[in-house]
Amino acid sequence: MSFVLNEEEQMLRDSAKAFLAETAPVSALRKLRDADDQTGFSRDLWASMAEMGWTGIMVPEEFGGVDMGHAAAGFVLREMGRTLTASPFLSTAVLAAAAFRLAGSDAQKSAWLPKIAAAETVIAFAIDEKARHDPSTIETTATRDGNGFRLNGKKRFVACGAGADALLVAAKTEDGKTGLFIVPADAGGITRTARRTVDSHLPADFVFEDVRLEGDALLDGAEDSDAALAMVLDAGRAALAAEALGVAEEAFDRTIDYIREREQFGQPIGSFQGMQHRAAHLYSELELARSLVIKALRTLDETPSQAPLWCAAAKAKATEVSRLAGSEGIQMFGGVGMTDEYDIGLYYKRAQAAGEHLGDDAWNAGRVSALSGF
Repeated sequence: MSFVLNEEEQMLRDSAKAFLAETAPVSALRKLRDADDQTGFSRDLWASMAEMGWTGIMVPEEFGGVDMGHAAAGFVLREMGRTLTASPFLSTAVLAAAAFRLAGSDAQKSAWLPKIAAAETVIAFAIDEKARHDPSTIETTATRDGNGFRLNGKKRFVACGAGADALLVAAKTEDGKTGLFIVPADAGGITRTARRTVDSHLPADFVFEDVRLEGDALLDGAEDSDAALAMVLDAGRAALAAEALGVAEEAFDRTIDYIREREQFGQPIGSFQGMQHRAAHLYSELELARSLVIKALRTLDETPSQAPLWCAAAKAKATEVSRLAGSEGIQMFGGVGMTDEYDIGLYYKRAQAAGEHLGDDAWNAGRVSALSGF
């Protein structure tokens, strides 16, 4: 397994870097926040991502995608982390695309994957019901009602939920298994409440009260729906780890630039030994996180049966390091790091919020232990 980007991956990363620097710099997130935007992301940017081919990055070519795989999606998300891009890329182009590929029927793939590739829809992935991530505890139910289902329950902190057109809802079926249901976000019986988080993103809470679903709402193309859901979540963890890595890398780079320029006692503060020790420690942590993220993404593409452990390890380490990079950045910036004038605080906030999504460092470390037999 190579940890070096090939020529195609390098071109993808470079194009993503240039595109996002122009269309989605940190100032774009500030603009959404200051305007109190009720969608949480830019629809125009989402459409532009389709023109770049990103929205179909995990969609097979027969459904209008480019089918470049998990590693390619991760490299794009890594650059999004650097610019703090608010978009439905993770929820729709990664989680939803993976769900339809792994659990969708042929008819469902034909109906939804082309829409994802063309950015004609925004799909939010609704899994968590408690304050913290716990996919083993799902109380939302989907009971048979004629040829369809009745959906009852609730979901919390659904990423991109405020602006979603549809939801993929994890619910318990009458046989005790967990199924994924595609649900229009404006269906009767759904209450949606937007929750702006500390990172200025706009997830939402949902309550489902006797929501009537047709029979084809259930993704029924997988032999084992629970195993398919677990694989989708692993793909999301690896992708989110890649974004967290980008957050950490950019926070580190901005901090190094600052301590090289900021002077105290007639010399750059970066020349002080204490600053150098902290920077060196963070650099070594970034290298470890980078290796784990690439390992997880490539394993998903090459040997997916071995991916669960590496996805959890990557998410745990990337979460830890992104939070460390943000907090160390604020410390080394000094008092100004706490002000809104500087962007470093925004990186810390995104690291904190993204770290909770699909399991924080402690949850994923526990999963690594369990998968390793401890």
